Amino acid sequence: MESRFQYIFLIASLLLAPLSYAQDEEKADSEAVLDEVINPDLERRKIDEERIDSENFEFGIFAGVMSVEDFGTNSVYGFRAGYHITEDFFIEGVYGSTTTTPTSYEVLSGGSPLLTDEQRQYDYYNLSLGLNLLPGEVFLGKYAFNTAFYVIGGAGNTVFADNEYFTYNFGGGFRIFTTDWLAFRVDFRNHLFTHNILGDDKAIQNLETHLGVSIYF
Repeated sequence: MESRFQYIFLIASLLLAPLSYAQDEEKADSEAVLDEVINPDLERRKIDEERIDSENFEFGIFAGVMSVEDFGTNSVYGFRAGYHITEDFFIEGVYGSTTTTPTSYEVLSGGSPLLTDEQRQYDYYNLSLGLNLLPGEVFLGKYAFNTAFYVIGGAGNTVFADNEYFTYNFGGGFRIFTTDWLAFRVDFRNHLFTHNILGDDKAIQNLETHLGVSIYF
């Protein structure tokens, strides 16, 4: 009787051995696959963060037209320098210059001019804070260029008619990057200050639009 049980146990062991081996092999294959997915053996590149080109500083020139209230619309030109604090915010200093024309009163009356040629020179400088909005891309053929709309506002001084006037400015623009260091810009600004050149104090708004090019370093 005892030998019969031993015989049955031996047969069962022989029948279950392949099944156990197959399960062990399947488990080993699963662990190998998981190791490849979860723990890939990748060679990490060493990166020197000091060599990453951030290009946060900006310098540019511009030219366009500026409408000085009561003194005509004339060409304007200037330059700008800026620093990009983050991807969203930047500060910018601007200097611009234009030469105004005689007022309609001077032209129609035929009398003595209100200002000399030197006094008609209109120069301004300001410091502003900008905010980048709606970053995106434009596609020209197979090429893609980064773009951004932005709003900007600040304050500074205007030198006009032998006087300096504290001036607020605000506006917006569009920037398109052709490379990581070169961009073209379209800007619209409004300059507000109060003067008494015509007698009484008068708050005026001087609209400006210009095209510019900037380099980043």
